[in-house]
Amino acid sequence: MRSHREAVVVRRFAEGDSVSQLTCLLHRAYAAHAAEGRVFFASYQSVEDTAYRLGKGECWIALRDGELVGTVTVAEPYGAPQGYPAPVGAGAFWQLAVEPECREMGLGQRLLALTEERIGALGSSQVVIDTSVQAVEPVGWYRRRGYVPVDSWRWGVTNYESIATWRWPREVKKSRKVERICVERMVVWPSRKSRREVGIDHTPSRAENRD
Repeated sequence: MRSHREAVVVRRFAEGDSVSQLTCLLHRAYAAHAAEGRVFFASYQSVEDTAYRLGKGECWIALRDGELVGTVTVAEPYGAPQGYPAPVGAGAFWQLAVEPECREMGLGQRLLALTEERIGALGSSQVVIDTSVQAVEPVGWYRRRGYVPVDSWRWGVTNYESIATWRWPREVKKSRKVERICVERMVVWPSRKSRREVGIDHTPSRAENRD
């Protein structure tokens, strides 16, 4: 009997693969967030938006018995908009999505590991990702995998404030003080900052958005 991992093939998005199917997967993967009031761009983006976003990096897809069940797009370096809280030269990823019925297979972790491996191979030692500050489960998922919340940001295509998280270089060990400061920032710091300081007045083009 095949394991879940053996049954899923992960490869680069290629000519002939369906951008429409990829868009539908993103909509399904982010539908639960939208239902709870957190409108991620991936929950409603068009096929054209998807094509543009996957073209800004390496798009990887996961297939189970030929059916699309996961995806992620990786970029290094990340062409962040001015003021975005990311270190110079950091890699980033977006459109990380797993088919809802496949979320107990460890596929999200597998795609995240691939992302970090690719960003490292492309030359960066830091990875940045942002998500809704209200999305407790995803924020916790990233923290358990070594990502530290450091700053907030506001995208013009979502209805929430985001928290940017970095994964530090593996050789750097974070002190308890750094951990405490980061946790405090994640919980209370965004609400204390002015709109200008967190970039909420900046309205990005769709080319700049993440999830």
